[in-house]
Amino acid sequence: MSSADDQYEVRNDAATGGAPAGDATDNSYTSRTGQSQIPVQKDQAPVEDPIDPATADSDETLARDDAEAIDQSNILNGGRTRGAKPTGTYREPGDEEGLPANDGTSST
Repeated sequence: MSSADDQYEVRNDAATGGAPAGDATDNSYTSRTGQSQIPVQKDQAPVEDPIDPATADSDETLARDDAEAIDQSNILNGGRTRGAKPTGTYREPGDEEGLPANDGTSST
């Protein structure tokens, strides 16, 4: 059984090739010879899409991304405390702890 997200992807992205429908062509901004040091492509120029819509939302892709993102050399061995021993029990702070003394005068 596939999720609602997968069903949406199948209905919408596969049919349009991942691009929205409509005419969005505007080549008035493209570079002309000798005009600029930074070339600007036309809207009709093909763009390489590195994402494969068939596998982009897969559990395998997510697991691989997680494995690549976690630096195993950064993980401490031996638990979360680095071997520290407990020093006592937890004590709830008092109601007035950390507050200035109320001596009846204004602070301003």
